Amino acid sequence: MDTRLLLRLFMWFRRPPSRQRLWIIGITVALALAIALLEWGFGWPDALTVDNARRVVR
Repeated sequence: MDTRLLLRLFMWFRRPPSRQRLWIIGITVALALAIALLEWGFGWPDALTVDNARRVVR
């Protein structure tokens, strides 16, 4: 395991973040998981896919 990660976890354990920061982290993780599940379930929309064709700017 990475020593930096272990040090960060140790510091988190010694001085845990406030409740407000925990809520922010939790909401952020939940939103990311929701977006990932939506993409996995319904697929990526064709309207947001970038075309490989080169466009000529005139």
